Amino acid sequence: MVLRFYLLTLRKKTASIVDDNSFPEQGVSVTLPKFQFIIGCSHGLLCVYAPRDGPDSFTGRVLIFNPCIRRKAVDVVVNGVGYWSWGLGFGVCPETKDPKFVKITLTTSPWQAAVFTLSTRAWRCPYSTNLPRNLVRSFGSQVYLDGALYWLACDKVGVPGVYNLIVSFDLTSEEFRLVNLLDSLAPKPICELSMHKLRESVVVIETGLEDSKYCYHVWMMEGDVTKSFKKLYTITNRSSDLLIVDVRGFRKTGEPLVEVYLRDHHGYTSMLAAYDPYSKSIANVGISGISFSLYSYTDTLLCFDQPVFTSAFEGYRQDLVRL
Repeated sequence: MVLRFYLLTLRKKTASIVDDNSFPEQGVSVTLPKFQFIIGCSHGLLCVYAPRDGPDSFTGRVLIFNPCIRRKAVDVVVNGVGYWSWGLGFGVCPETKDPKFVKITLTTSPWQAAVFTLSTRAWRCPYSTNLPRNLVRSFGSQVYLDGALYWLACDKVGVPGVYNLIVSFDLTSEEFRLVNLLDSLAPKPICELSMHKLRESVVVIETGLEDSKYCYHVWMMEGDVTKSFKKLYTITNRSSDLLIVDVRGFRKTGEPLVEVYLRDHHGYTSMLAAYDPYSKSIANVGISGISFSLYSYTDTLLCFDQPVFTSAFEGYRQDLVRL
């Protein structure tokens, strides 16, 4: 997996960690451009967006590269109205193995989509013209699963408050689809929802309160055509010396990884911890930091025929480190 977080010194750190019995003893430290946002991981490729002049810049760069073999697949300038006005997605087409980057401009009416492919190194319109209705706004984080991209989004027009839903994009047919959430999840503030990959499923995390403490309900999406949601369990905290900040992702075993604040004689320490849904126990995994982000990642030789990173590309480097 790829793990992104801030050290307690507020310095950003990105590492690729082997998700096995040795987790998280050793990993590969990856240096990325300043102000970057990790868009997604797919087939061993990592895609990042780096605003040219800071996080509010109207122009930036998209980098697609293979951290395992230090190969850069593409480095392309992206123009638009700013990162927070876009839906951004990245994935590898399962049939052609062609990496694709998707840009969705939400401030136009109707909103527009463009696809950049590594094979052509050019932008074009999607194959399908079935863009969802113009009411979709505020795309959130991306999940890649079985050749499709999924985003959390909300519909702010025509209904009181907001209406949350999932937007999917098939990387083969390049069709967009809308997936309705449960009636209990649709009207919630979108900041109380997050989406992750759990094994071979998409899950939505709902933030709630139990006994004046935060809890996190895990809902798994099921079905091929007609999507439904099944509640798996609720992540809760029994300790008065520990606060669960958020669910940050899942290991290959299905074990949730949560960010916690642990109270000690110095105050509070922020760290990554493993949660057992059955015993409800929480175990420190030995990584201190804040604002953790996890991305599924597998080593691959994809893009082996592409150029090697050099100092011209933001001083890319990778070193074996002990976390």
